[in-house]
Amino acid sequence: MSAPTPNPTSLVTSQLALLKQLEWRVRHAVENVLSGEYRSAFRGRGMEFDQVVKYTFGDDIRDIDWNVTARLGEPYRKKFIEEREVSLLLVFEDSVSLQFGSGAQTKREALLELAGLVMMLGAVNRDRVGFLYASPAGYTLKEPVRGRGQILHAAATLLGQPAPVIENRELKTESSFVPWRLLAKAAPRHSIMIWLGDFPPRIEPEGWSVLSRRYQTMGFRVDDPWERELPSDRILTTYDPVAGRIVTLNGATTAQRTAHAAWGQQRDAAFRAIFPAPLSRLVVGTHESRLDSLVRFFHARMAAGKKR
Repeated sequence: MSAPTPNPTSLVTSQLALLKQLEWRVRHAVENVLSGEYRSAFRGRGMEFDQVVKYTFGDDIRDIDWNVTARLGEPYRKKFIEEREVSLLLVFEDSVSLQFGSGAQTKREALLELAGLVMMLGAVNRDRVGFLYASPAGYTLKEPVRGRGQILHAAATLLGQPAPVIENRELKTESSFVPWRLLAKAAPRHSIMIWLGDFPPRIEPEGWSVLSRRYQTMGFRVDDPWERELPSDRILTTYDPVAGRIVTLNGATTAQRTAHAAWGQQRDAAFRAIFPAPLSRLVVGTHESRLDSLVRFFHARMAAGKKR
């Protein structure tokens, strides 16, 4: 007897209920904790032309409008204002390795919650929010939209994506399946692009330099406690979703602990290479509060912005 097929309507309804809980938490944080930190964290996201005004001593000569100056016979400059609207584009790279979890939550569950919180943060602040979901089975692109209802449904679509199928993947390498070229035109210039994934040791994707110039790029990663340090008091038996088999880890042996530490260093180095600025990277443990981590992240970015 085959298993019943999930009802897409019921899945969306359950995801919307979860997102409304996340929205309440985000709204409370914005009103009582974050205040202006969210917008201050994205200063310099782009400028738009406002009007032409008379040039005064001390103004930037690069802003002089030479056509108006020649026509009126005295110097005028272009006045710009910072764009009032933020466009957020989330890139969720759903690799099978995210399905690992040594505790109550897998990395995938924690990372999806983090994505939902970011999308709700954009909705509460009346910004445009979109996403690109990519897995070995294909991708789904939702261009940035405005409005609570539309963002809620976009977030529900992301959270409702089925997890990649786990199969025997031993001796196979998992390359990036994100359509990076497509992302070059997926959102307006100066948008915030947040790449959420597992970030194994690898080089930056082709075309990344173009995207990092077009967008403000950030990387969000979720770590399992075992990835940070193997327990040394027992032998561990767990399922490796990448290899597709049961593996045994002995954290008490020097060889395995050394190999594990070397892998962690390679992973962190690759992550830093893609996101060189310390405040463009966020790493959260599955056992840590995702919302608290976001609040600390925006506080740090705001504080750094004040020092410039």
